[in-house]
Amino acid sequence: MQKQKGKIDIINEILEECILAYPVSSFVISLYQRYQLMGSLSKKQLQGLYGKASKIKGLLPGKLATLEAIIKRMPTRYKSELPSPKPLFEKDTETGQLIAAILSKFPGHKRALFLKTKFDNNEPLSTAEINDLKRFSKWSENK
Repeated sequence: MQKQKGKIDIINEILEECILAYPVSSFVISLYQRYQLMGSLSKKQLQGLYGKASKIKGLLPGKLATLEAIIKRMPTRYKSELPSPKPLFEKDTETGQLIAAILSKFPGHKRALFLKTKFDNNEPLSTAEINDLKRFSKWSENK
């Protein structure tokens, strides 16, 4: 990070005064290291620094006001809400009716029982399985 000549770095000064006031605070030390490495802090980090710095009695109020102005100038980022989760599989009422019709006439039909179990467990039925159900229902209507 290159510092410009003649520019006052209020954040660095506040960080140094916080380190003197709180020498064992890991929060202040980590903020200082990040500021030295990256050259900036996020809005939340600056708010935390402001909270720590406001407790120091010897700190000039102009520095706190400058830090507060920097914080207010930064944009506030909001996370959008996640969309409500949709079910992976939506039950087809026609398929449920076909299974019920077949099992009403033939309650021991093994293939229909298997497909009913699969249908009840919200597992998708393949097109071949749906075609089997249609074929079984036509066959059961003829009987």
